[in-house]
Amino acid sequence: MDIEVGVRKSSDSAYIVDIAGEVDIFTSPKVKEALALLIDQQHYCVVVNMSKVRYIDSTGLGVLIGGLKRVREHGGAMNLVLANGQIRKIFDITGLVKIFGIFVEEAAAVRALA
Repeated sequence: MDIEVGVRKSSDSAYIVDIAGEVDIFTSPKVKEALALLIDQQHYCVVVNMSKVRYIDSTGLGVLIGGLKRVREHGGAMNLVLANGQIRKIFDITGLVKIFGIFVEEAAAVRALA
């Protein structure tokens, strides 16, 4: 499994989920677990930093959509940091750019949650 998932608090009230590697059917449970843990701890302002993600499949997209739905149920928001053009293209093609806040820089994604 080629994935690293870390969680940290930003200088604001947001939490950052750092993902590096490939998000697919085998690795997406780690991402889902990290998001669920934050939400269960009542942290509803989340930035998912995917600047080091090389690949994402439909399972990974589904995990992100599920996380977004859960934070929105509590009045929260989730923004994504997408630096990889190929990954961004997947979000463009699927229309997910319309439901996620998508940013190139983490600081902008955090500021947009305020």
